[in-house]
Amino acid sequence: MLDSFGIKVVKRPLAMFAEMVDEMGVSANQVTLAGFCIGFLALPALAMQQYELALIFIMINRMMDGLDGALARIQGITDAGGFLDISLDFLFYSLVPFGFILANPDVNAVAGAFLIFSFIGTGSSFLAFAIMASKQGIDDPVYSNKSLYYMTGLTEGSETILCFMLMCLFPAHFVMIACVFGAMCWFTTGSRIYNGYQTLAKQSR
Repeated sequence: MLDSFGIKVVKRPLAMFAEMVDEMGVSANQVTLAGFCIGFLALPALAMQQYELALIFIMINRMMDGLDGALARIQGITDAGGFLDISLDFLFYSLVPFGFILANPDVNAVAGAFLIFSFIGTGSSFLAFAIMASKQGIDDPVYSNKSLYYMTGLTEGSETILCFMLMCLFPAHFVMIACVFGAMCWFTTGSRIYNGYQTLAKQSR
């Protein structure tokens, strides 16, 4: 929902910065790996209840995630790079609620587990349709520069980062935020499964 607006805001500055990074000889995959390593630091920061520090790591990770995409568009988009990027993205998304669970397991465990469970739904429906879309030769008219078919929904990258920001700024309300966002994820999963099935069923006729 928010990605389409966010992309318009960050597209030009990311492209300019990507040109500078490209001139330094840094590859998109190197940025992807570095961004994940920095984002991973949010896990111990959350476990130690250093929520402001965790938020910094989360935001750097997301900025580098945008940068690697802009860099890939300069250097050439590859299946290997797309695979690496999406795999590390889903790992990163799951480590944030796990960090909150470690911070306060007595209070956060059930809500955190529910959110991770919800991410399984959005992630699996996204990837499963992307595989089938590639097999069937279905093109993505909206995100044609993505390595995989970008199946949209109510809870995408921008919404997830906004959720993480709220959690870090208001950690005492983690349970409520996680439960609300988890429910939104299941709306996305249900709509993806329905629309994906209908699309693939029409292709096979």
